[in-house]
Amino acid sequence: MAVSLASDSAIRARMAESAAAVTFFVMTTTPAALHVPELADEPGLVHAFSTLALGSVGLKHALDPVPVLEARRKFAGVLGLAGAKLTAIGSVHGAEVARVDKPVDSIDDVDALITDRRDVAIFATYADCYPIVLWDPEKRVAGLVHAGWRGTKAGVAKAAVRYMKDEFGCRFIRAGIGPGICGRCYEVGDDVAVQFERRFLTEGNDDKFLLDLAAANRAQLEDEGVKQVFDIGICTKEHYLFPSHRRHPDGTRFGAIVAIR
Repeated sequence: MAVSLASDSAIRARMAESAAAVTFFVMTTTPAALHVPELADEPGLVHAFSTLALGSVGLKHALDPVPVLEARRKFAGVLGLAGAKLTAIGSVHGAEVARVDKPVDSIDDVDALITDRRDVAIFATYADCYPIVLWDPEKRVAGLVHAGWRGTKAGVAKAAVRYMKDEFGCRFIRAGIGPGICGRCYEVGDDVAVQFERRFLTEGNDDKFLLDLAAANRAQLEDEGVKQVFDIGICTKEHYLFPSHRRHPDGTRFGAIVAIR
């Protein structure tokens, strides 16, 4: 019996030594893309926002276009759009909207594109401005908006909704507000603040104001009759999944894709 007890003790000791010698690693994976959760399972709608796991998808400030184009290709592939031609929004910080009936490289001088074609994949880049996804499941019409402070002031979200109604007869539009700089972080001067309603502003430091662009765009969408407005609730400055011009003005951009399956 004494031998048996000694053996058990030795076994336990060896097990403890082995456990102490093991190093445990906690593995984390950064997602390649995120969706607005409430729109993720909409039949026919494809949408997502690329994260820094894919790298920058912005060509304008890129020193080398090759990795940017590769990041765009991977982004499309993640959404099951491998080989798709991305039709880019020109993004001039205005409120112009256009219809897309066939894939092209880009449509300039607009900040929103709308389509009802299954072979069109709408694309835009962002760093703190807001991507807004629009979808009508009845008419199967989809849109993507680029909304910075100038576009928001100009009413680009409202203009895109009106365009869907007028051009396609949409009646049941749903909207998803993607990642952008939040009202806790977006500090602006008086020259910008005076252009917005007081309800979208809070006082900041040193005579600055904090502007809530997400709330301003939500109000536009609701004023135009959109009853379902969903917000992903991710601030680009606070969260390192996405680039932020205010945090690191290095030209890095994330992308948004909207398409119809």
